Amino acid sequence: MKDKTEVLEVEVLKKKKLKPIFKLIFSLIGLVLVFGLILIIYYNYSLSPISNSSKIIKYRVENGSSVYKVGRDLESKGIIRSSFAYKIYVKLHNINGYKKGTYTLDKSYSTRRIVSILNGDSYKENGVKITFKEGITIKKIAKEIAKHTNITESEVYSKLEDKKYIDSLINQYWFLTDDIKDKNIYYPLEGYLYPETYMFDEDVKIEDIFKEMLDQTSTHFMKYKSNLENSKYTINQIVALASVIEQEGIYEKDRKGIASVFYNRLNKNMPLGSDVTTYYAFKVDMGSRELTSKEFNTYNPYNTRGPKMNGKIPVGAISNFSDSSLDAALNPLTTDYYYFVADKSGKTHFTKTYEEHKKVIKELKAANNWIGQ
Repeated sequence: MKDKTEVLEVEVLKKKKLKPIFKLIFSLIGLVLVFGLILIIYYNYSLSPISNSSKIIKYRVENGSSVYKVGRDLESKGIIRSSFAYKIYVKLHNINGYKKGTYTLDKSYSTRRIVSILNGDSYKENGVKITFKEGITIKKIAKEIAKHTNITESEVYSKLEDKKYIDSLINQYWFLTDDIKDKNIYYPLEGYLYPETYMFDEDVKIEDIFKEMLDQTSTHFMKYKSNLENSKYTINQIVALASVIEQEGIYEKDRKGIASVFYNRLNKNMPLGSDVTTYYAFKVDMGSRELTSKEFNTYNPYNTRGPKMNGKIPVGAISNFSDSSLDAALNPLTTDYYYFVADKSGKTHFTKTYEEHKKVIKELKAANNWIGQ
C-alpha cells in the first residue's frame, strides 16, 4: 500500500505542476487571437474611406509609376488612410501595375474601390476610355468624343467657338497665346490636345476632356519650355510646324531631316510646299481623293503650296502630334537639303536640288514605288 500511495502522490504533483503551463499556453493563444483581431480591425479601418462626404479628385498615373509609389502618393494627397494597408492589399491581390491615365477618384471611396478603379475594373463597367491617336485632327477628336460619350460633335465645335472659354484657357495655360484666336484658324485648340488614352466618368463634360488633354500637353511641353520661349518663331508657329512634320514623317528617324528642309526653305523665303497643308486647308481627308490644281494654286493661310506663302508657316496646326515631331521642330538637323519625298514604304528621300528631286521621283515611279501612284 505504501508504494501505491507514493505513486499517487507523484502523479498528483505532476498534474499540479502542469496546470500553470497550460494556463500560460492558453493565455498566449488568447493574446495572439486578440492581437490578430485588433490587426484585422485596424487593417479594415485603414482600407476604409478617408471621408464620409464626397470630394472628387482627379488623379494621374504616369508611365513607370509602381503600385507602391502610387500608394504613397495617394496617402500624401489624403485620398487613402494608409499606404501600408494599401501595400498589403495590392500584394494579397497580386496587383503589379496600373495603366497610365487620369482617373476620377473620390475621398468617400474605400482603398479597395480606388484600387479597382486604378486597375481598370470600374471603368470596364461604368466608365469611358478614349484613345486619341497621334496625328489626328480636331475633326477626328470630335468623332471619338461623340462615339464614346453623350457629347455630340456639334457640342465640341460650339465649345471651340466660345470666345470667353478660349480666353479662359489662354489665361490658364502658358503655351496658349492670343495667336490661336486668329480669324483664319479653323479650330483654336488644333495641335494643343495631347494624343493619349484617357479615362473619364460616363457623364463627362467637354470642358473636362479638354482640360485633361491640355494638362497633358502642359506636362509634355514643359521640357521644351525654354526652347519654345526663346525661339525666333512663336509657340503657335512651332506647334503648326510640328504638326506638319508629324503628317509628313511616318518614321521618327526622318522627322528632324524633314524639319531641316522646312527651315532651309523658310530661311530662303521659299514656300514649305507641303501637300498635307493643302488637304487641311480645303478640309479634304487625306486619302479620300486627289487634290485639284485649283486647290494647290488657291491662296489659303494654311496652304503652303499656294500663292503668297513664301517663307511662311501655316496660320495654325493641322493636327495633333507626337513629342518627336515637336522635338524635330525645335532641334532640326543641320543639312543643305531643300526637298524630300516619301516612297510607298514611308521612307523619306532627301535631295539638295529640284533636279535631284525630280530624278528621285522618276526613279520611284519607274519602280512603282511612288506614293503618288
